[in-house]
Amino acid sequence: MSIAKIDVTAALKQAEQLLRQDKSLSAPMRAMVDLLIVIINLLVQKFGANSTNSSLPPSQDPHRERGAKQKTKGQKRKPGGQNGHEGATLAPDPNPDHIANIPIDRRTLPTGRYKPAGYEARQVIDIEIRKQVTEYRAEILADAHGCQFVAEFPAGVTRPVQYGTAIKARSVYQSQQQLIPYERICDDFRDQCGIPLSAGSVFNFNQEAFILLERFEVIVIQQLIIQRILHADETGINVDGEGRWLHCVSNDKWTLFFPHARRGAEAMIAMGVLEHFRGTLIHDHWKAYFQFSCLHALCNAHHLRELTRAWEDDGQHWAEKMHALLLEIKDATTKAGGGVTEREAKSFRSRYRNILTRGDRECPPPEPKDHPARPGRMARTKSRNLLERLRNFETETLRFMTDKFVPFTNNQGENDERMTKVQQKISGCFRSFQGAQIFCRVRSYLSTCRKHGLAATEALTMLFSGRLPDFIPKPR
Repeated sequence: MSIAKIDVTAALKQAEQLLRQDKSLSAPMRAMVDLLIVIINLLVQKFGANSTNSSLPPSQDPHRERGAKQKTKGQKRKPGGQNGHEGATLAPDPNPDHIANIPIDRRTLPTGRYKPAGYEARQVIDIEIRKQVTEYRAEILADAHGCQFVAEFPAGVTRPVQYGTAIKARSVYQSQQQLIPYERICDDFRDQCGIPLSAGSVFNFNQEAFILLERFEVIVIQQLIIQRILHADETGINVDGEGRWLHCVSNDKWTLFFPHARRGAEAMIAMGVLEHFRGTLIHDHWKAYFQFSCLHALCNAHHLRELTRAWEDDGQHWAEKMHALLLEIKDATTKAGGGVTEREAKSFRSRYRNILTRGDRECPPPEPKDHPARPGRMARTKSRNLLERLRNFETETLRFMTDKFVPFTNNQGENDERMTKVQQKISGCFRSFQGAQIFCRVRSYLSTCRKHGLAATEALTMLFSGRLPDFIPKPR
């Protein structure tokens, strides 16, 4: 890596070589210089980390350019939708709510006789946001003895004045889907509809949704267990100032979020999915996942970023070649419809292993003489750890090459939990663990409904009406 036109990586290697050759340094001085070199290496690695070579998001890239998107080389693209893009043109509604007939002012017409010849229609699509109050008046009858009999109110109408299903659905939608803070939700209801909603009411609606979705959570766990492919990931969350973890297990049809104090096996078992799952689990090589008795596939987006770092920061030529090979295999797999032939797979595996063999010469393991005697495994560089991982988990890394159901990356899992980071940026933290539980269960439901083509507002309206969508089977 270069900083201010100085090749820091080469300078550090030269310093280490001179340090080994200089026999005049005392042991304390040699230890101090070793420590300084380690610190400089760590600082250089941190300075050079970005979204292309680490897990940092693009928003944290240093000196990130915020200008217009770069144009494709050799092409001049006009603004707006491109050729072949499926647009969303505003179309007329075949069933308008109101029809306003406009007669012709006959005084403006030439003298003569006229007969109707149809009409020309134009529509104005608008919205109307207003409060709607329904008053139920239950009839009361009294017999000759003065005993009164009252008609039954509709199910759910239990108080003299109460909020309706649409208000609850809209409130939970704004809170859990759009991640709007409670106070701003109250402002919206007051300003737009004249409804005096409180933050406590918003929380109560969220809590009611959480309780109503208990049956759904049982069902989604059962559905995830029987799937062929699952994606798993976890991300840190802040709960009342303390670090906690949000776990996600999902695929293209089902989503389950689960908050827990731990990141590893204890939390994964508590979710109730992975210990019973026997399909293929796609993840980012977090070791806790390997305890489960299923097939595993590793996220190659992580590998590409780590290979980029190994090449750019450590000058590892084998990493550059492996980066290119993985992308080549990905392209070949896509063109082949999801899986290459056995002959092609054999060729790719051979090239894969040859690159790692060359990497052994370029990035050898540490020798015992370079480290003082200490128990346990000797420390490796990041590049060496990556090389050994790619060798030891070759099958899991290349599973996408022969299994058409296994994707190249774990993007599905990462995309599903992305809104969690947005929530943390907006609110800073969950005020309580109960709030995190509510968020996870409601978001699991809304994400699953979206994957089945059901809009969030419609899904919440159905929930508060006492029913679940038809695609959700009954629990076994």
